[in-house]
Amino acid sequence: MTTETPSKPRLSAADFPAPVMRLFDQYVHGQIDRRGFLDGASRHAVGGATAVGMLAALAPDFAAGQVIKPDDPRIRTERLSFASPQGSGQAGGLLARPASASGKLPTLLVIHENRGLNPHIEDIARRLAVEGYLVFAPDALFPVGGYPGDEDKARELFSKLDQPKTQADQLAAAAMLRARPDSNGKLGVTGFCYGGGIANLLATRIPDLAASAPFYGSAPPAEMASKIKARMLIHFAGDDPRINAGWPAYEAALKAAGVSHEAHFYAGTQHGFNNDTTPRFDAQAAGLAWQRTLALFKATLSA
Repeated sequence: MTTETPSKPRLSAADFPAPVMRLFDQYVHGQIDRRGFLDGASRHAVGGATAVGMLAALAPDFAAGQVIKPDDPRIRTERLSFASPQGSGQAGGLLARPASASGKLPTLLVIHENRGLNPHIEDIARRLAVEGYLVFAPDALFPVGGYPGDEDKARELFSKLDQPKTQADQLAAAAMLRARPDSNGKLGVTGFCYGGGIANLLATRIPDLAASAPFYGSAPPAEMASKIKARMLIHFAGDDPRINAGWPAYEAALKAAGVSHEAHFYAGTQHGFNNDTTPRFDAQAAGLAWQRTLALFKATLSA
């Protein structure tokens, strides 16, 4: 999870007032609109900073965070679509795999945040392909034209999706991926924010899912925990009350069901700490969470 040194100092969450970070979390999750963020942030603008400037600084810089380039010779990628009869009819996303691999590969599904399959999540898929996995990253926005290249437009489109159909599309993606001749049939899933919630949900919906590693995702209904057979590795930001409030009931349900699970809270981090395109990124926590996630998949997905 390392990148080349940027040409200018990289901002972190510590460079922004804590209330601004709270407002930004509300903004990216649709609880307030752009005007609501700007009005709230303007109360905390000091030292020449402006609310507009803070919002721009908090926006993702996909180029700065890129780890594996799309044309990296170690991997092959392709866009593909697949049938989703219980969902949107047709769904699609990005497939990535090692370029030199032969035989059947361990298989991973990567679920994006609430903006569709943006360049950051495509990069996550490529990073995992470099590690030796057959990876598919579905785009929930595929039925409405795909990720539009603008985060605000993506959030707007995302808010209009029929979520039961979108969830069915994720299940169809998992089935499509495992049925490929280059898959060894063992499936893991990871996801971030919205995708973390889907990674939790898929663990309740895919009986033979081998492993799930959700990052700061919402918990599934507690009564569904007994259906989980996968090994669960659950990552939480330390400062994320919206998501963390659901953990006590989820933890109790996992324990009651005897589900193999680990949960890690990364002290001092914000929701989104693994996303290295924004100031919420925490390199130390993200690096540790990534290594733990790779260790889980290595232990559970080998043939």
